[in-house]
Amino acid sequence: MFYLFHGDDPYSQQETLAGLTERLGDPAMLELNTTQFDGRLPSVAELRQACDSVPFLAPARLVIFHDIFQKRPAETFIKELLDYLPNLPETTRLVFLESRRLPKNHRLVKLADSAENGFVKQFEAPQGSALERWVRQQVKVSGGKIEPFAAQMLAANVGNDLQTLSVEIEKLVLYKNSEGSIDVDDVALLSPYAAEANIFDLVDALGNRSGKQAAQLLQKKLTEGADPFYLFSMFVRQFRLIIQVKSLVMQEMHAPAIAQRLNMHSFVAGKIYQQSKQFTLEQLKQIYQRLLEMDVQVKTGQEDMTTALYLLVAGIAGS
Repeated sequence: MFYLFHGDDPYSQQETLAGLTERLGDPAMLELNTTQFDGRLPSVAELRQACDSVPFLAPARLVIFHDIFQKRPAETFIKELLDYLPNLPETTRLVFLESRRLPKNHRLVKLADSAENGFVKQFEAPQGSALERWVRQQVKVSGGKIEPFAAQMLAANVGNDLQTLSVEIEKLVLYKNSEGSIDVDDVALLSPYAAEANIFDLVDALGNRSGKQAAQLLQKKLTEGADPFYLFSMFVRQFRLIIQVKSLVMQEMHAPAIAQRLNMHSFVAGKIYQQSKQFTLEQLKQIYQRLLEMDVQVKTGQEDMTTALYLLVAGIAGS
C-alpha cells in the first residue's frame, strides 16, 4: 500500500502518519523495519530495495519519503516510480510526505487516487473561523475548555502553525487544570511572545519602508482570522513601547538596562531596541498621533478598522 500526503499542514500529516503506524504492531519492531529518506532524492533502485525487503519479525515494513517532488526528479525517475508502485509488496507501507500541495493532474496524485493499493489526501492548514474551530476542538481533545474570544486571540497570535498552536494549547490546558475555561487573560499571560512575534515582523517591514511586505503580512493575519481591532491594539501597544525605548536609547541606555527599567523580557527588549533605530522620535510621535486619530474615526463611524489599518500601513511605509 502506498500513501500520498500533501499540502501545507505538516502537523496534520504527521498526526495521520502516527495513526497509521499505530496499527502496524509493536513500535520497537516497527522501528527496526522503518526506512526514511529525508533531504535527498534516492534512485528508484534504492526505493525498490527499501520497499522489497521482507519485514523482520513484524507484519509490515514502513518506508517514508519526504518532499521527493520538491526536488524536481527527472522524468525517467517519475516513470519508473509510477510503473513500480502498483506492484508494491503487500507487506510494505510506502508513505510520500509532500510539504506543498501537488496539482490534481499530477501523475502521482492521479495514480494514488485510482490504484487499488493507493491512497491520497491533501492537508491544508485551516484559516479564519476554521482555525478557531480547530483550536476549540484541540482544547476539548486535551481535556480543557476555552472561551470563544480566547480561541480567536490564540489563533490570531500564533496563526495556522498547528505544531506551535498545539504546544500553546497543551500549556494553557495544564495551567488551567480543568478549573474553568481558558480566557483571554490566560492567553495573554502564557503566550505573550507569540503575540509579540506577529507584530515584530510587521513593524520591521514598516521600519524598512517595505510597504508591499507590510501589506502582505497584514493581509495574512486578517486572512487567518485576526480581529482588526485586536491588531490595532497590538499596533498601539508596540509603538507605545518603541517610543518608550527610543526615549531611553536617546539617554544612551542599552537593551539590558532598558529591559530592567521597563520590567520587560530581555528578548522583547532586544527586538524593540533594534526597531527603535528604524524611526526618529518625531516619526514615532506622528505614528502614535495617527493611531489616536484612527481610534476616534473608527469609534465615530468615519472609517472601518480594516481599511484604516491598510491606510496606516501604507502611510508609515511611505513616510
